[in-house]
Parts: sequence; C-alpha cells; structure tokens
Amino acid sequence: MTDTLTETLFLVTIMQIITATSVLFVWVVRYKNIIQEFEQYNLPSWLRDVVGILKLSFAIMLLIGIFDERFKIIGAGGISLLMIAAFLTHLNVKNPIYKTLPSITLLSFSVIISLSSFM
Repeated sequence: MTDTLTETLFLVTIMQIITATSVLFVWVVRYKNIIQEFEQYNLPSWLRDVVGILKLSFAIMLLIGIFDERFKIIGAGGISLLMIAAFLTHLNVKNPIYKTLPSITLLSFSVIISLSSFM
C-alpha cells in the first residue's frame, strides 16, 4: 500500500514540476507570444500583467509546494482557476482545439495536484 502511495505522490511531484515549468517557460521565455495573443484577443495589457503575476506566483508556489503542502494547494488551485479562464477564452475566440490543449492539460494536472492533498 505504501509503495502505491509513494509512487502516486512521486507522479504528483512530477506534475507539479511540469506544470510550473510550463507556466514559467511560456510567461518568461515566450512572453512576446503572450503579448501577441492578448492583443489578438483584444484583452487589455493590465489584464495580461495581472494574469502574468498570478501565473508566475502560482507556478512558484507549486515548486515550493513540493516541500510545503500549503503552497501546493494554493498554487494548484490558482492555476486551476486561471486555466479555466484560459480555456473559456480560447472557446470564446473560437481557437482550434490544438490551441486549447495546453490549458486543458494544465487544468487537469492542477486538479489532480489539488486532489492529491486530500490523500
């Protein structure tokens, strides 16, 4: 039983790393693409800045959450809410499914990470 729990928690940790790294990569390395997307969707720059601050903060919390459960819950919950908003935005602007997949994937990972806190 403990081997299964250990393996599950290891997979959750991997999901935390993947989710946080993905968010950090997109919002730091590929920030020019973010600027273009927000302009293309006619979203204000102040919203882009708020979303960026929140996403980066929650991503860092996911990484800290590897060592402190409280940060994991906050980080995963925050990323979940932001990914729901991202998914709905992609639907609203009628993006093709391949553009919605990252938000669906990160939402799924974040929900799993959140639920793992109750194991």
